Amino acid sequence: MVKDEKVEAELLQVLRKVAPGTPLRDGMENILRAKTGALIVIGDGPEVMNIAEGGFLIDADFTPAAMYELAKMDGAIILSEDTKKIIAANKQLIPDLLIPSSETGIRHRTAERVARQSGALVISISQRRGVITLYKDTIKYVLRDIGVILAKANQAIQTLEKYRSVLDRVVLELSNLEFLDAVTLYDVTKAIQRVEMVMRVVKEIERYTSELGTEGRLITMQMEELVSNVEDEGLLIIQDYAADADKSPENILNMISSWPAEDLLDFALIARALGYSGGQSILEQNVTPRGYRVLRKIPRLPVPVIENLVDTFGTLQNIMAASIEQLDDVEGIGEVRARSIKDGLHRYRDKILQDRNTT
Repeated sequence: MVKDEKVEAELLQVLRKVAPGTPLRDGMENILRAKTGALIVIGDGPEVMNIAEGGFLIDADFTPAAMYELAKMDGAIILSEDTKKIIAANKQLIPDLLIPSSETGIRHRTAERVARQSGALVISISQRRGVITLYKDTIKYVLRDIGVILAKANQAIQTLEKYRSVLDRVVLELSNLEFLDAVTLYDVTKAIQRVEMVMRVVKEIERYTSELGTEGRLITMQMEELVSNVEDEGLLIIQDYAADADKSPENILNMISSWPAEDLLDFALIARALGYSGGQSILEQNVTPRGYRVLRKIPRLPVPVIENLVDTFGTLQNIMAASIEQLDDVEGIGEVRARSIKDGLHRYRDKILQDRNTT
């Protein structure tokens, strides 16, 4: 899955490079409308230039109009890595013919082989079908109509709103159970599952917004507002309940993120990722939070102080039961801060009860 994440990150970078609003995309759209077709290579390193023959060097500043005019010739256009320079035009690309290709058209087959051999981004614009295809290493991606992507992105935002609403209810119930000292592994794994489901929708939307470019700014703003602190909340839940001290919360969450969708539905599997052993029955096991997540809800309470509190008292219940004097004895906590911790915990508990009564 690490490989998949790397491929996804590389694809997002490619999509941002050719997104609407960029000069490169303007030039591509001009070629598409003119139905001339084109083969464009982004990168002028030796791995590209060694397989390019003929044509002529240009070394001129990039403009959409210049690229459009050069596309009227049959050969490939070679741009600098940052797409600010047109390096050469009318080049014949001769990649290794032993490199496998699933394409049938000459232009697309050449593009795929050049991308695999050089690692450069290669763009093939179909003359007849009016389709833009991107190739980068083993990645192949066909750009879609902006209207279609916008519709899908808006649909994904609606899904994200629903998922976030469910997550908020699940976390609210978890907080209530933490104050009652009645949390089971089922409650914990359910919250972690919901965090991961939200983050998967976010990844889907990020691909849409990368492809939309300037057209996706509103979608990005909506997404950022909806997912504020979601990942941090998930990491704090894991930090509160993980039984495996050898794995960091980030490692555990990354491992869960790598699972296929069907594994994410198995709460017992999430419990085992946290370091607990057993079958489905382990979900009935009572667990006590260390208190990291709830303590982070108290304003102006530094992380080192939170860590000192957890190291000293061990659990949220012990921290809540501690007296002002006991809290005052913890390193980094004076009497004023001790009282603010007590008051902060009471205020957060009251807020949880109020929120539960209004939902």
